[in-house]
Amino acid sequence: MKAAICTAYGGPEVLVIQEVDRPNPKSNELLIQVHASAVHSGDRRLRALDVPALGKLPMRMVVGFKAPRQPILGVVLAGVVVEIGSGVKSFREGDNVYALTGMRFGGYAEFACVNESKCVVQMPAHASFIEAAALPFGGTTSLHFLRKAHIDRATNVLIYGGAGAVGSTAVQIAKHFGVHVTAVCHERNVELVKRLGADVVVDYTKEGYDLELNTYDVVFDASGKIDKRLAKAHVSENGMFSSVAGQGPASERKEDLIFLNELFEAGALQPVIDSVYPLDEIVEAHRYVDQGKKVGNVIVTVN
Repeated sequence: MKAAICTAYGGPEVLVIQEVDRPNPKSNELLIQVHASAVHSGDRRLRALDVPALGKLPMRMVVGFKAPRQPILGVVLAGVVVEIGSGVKSFREGDNVYALTGMRFGGYAEFACVNESKCVVQMPAHASFIEAAALPFGGTTSLHFLRKAHIDRATNVLIYGGAGAVGSTAVQIAKHFGVHVTAVCHERNVELVKRLGADVVVDYTKEGYDLELNTYDVVFDASGKIDKRLAKAHVSENGMFSSVAGQGPASERKEDLIFLNELFEAGALQPVIDSVYPLDEIVEAHRYVDQGKKVGNVIVTVN
């Protein structure tokens, strides 16, 4: 099968298309013919070994010294089940599914194996493979950090990075929970974030934009780039701050994908898709994401 192999740590050019053996599913696994994956922060960070200097050696010891031990990146995938292991009970051949693969990666290939008990479910009704591949990363990350900040107790929320893969989803999920949403984004994305449902949108390219912000029950840094001292200044007395940076990885839960399905099917969640690249252009896709200007998700089509 064809796959994008991460041959070393470095820039996008370390990703090389190669022919590799197709995986065989174990008794509890699904063999999925991958139709779409995406380029997310987990893929980019591992490819570039983008961790603080003191963390590089420990990280190499965990994930591979000279190159990733799991060379096929891609933390999400959407596709069709083409074979099931003898012990699989919840899926059948021909099912359209999508999954968050976490540190197993594997989405940048024509086929991948996923354990049926992990974060994999049937795709939402009427979703395309491209849409399905854009749901799990931003969706589960938003749910994890918004819940951690007790969004269920909040009346208002401030979301930094409202146009990213996580932020654009967080805006919509927060509105589903019935809170007043203020989102911060680049000037070019203000109208998009308004369409996603944000009640107030603040352009961070304006000088003194921070003066337009109040205090909030929940402040969520969906980009991981904001100065924490600046952000925490807008947390109300009994409010909470949450960030995708420095607070550990988001949990991967099957029930969260089921919840995202419900939102999608109800029209309450629409994934934002910036651009779509074929697998053969994986280097270009990563190079574009490295620029830090993407809006929502960058999708990679495989089959």
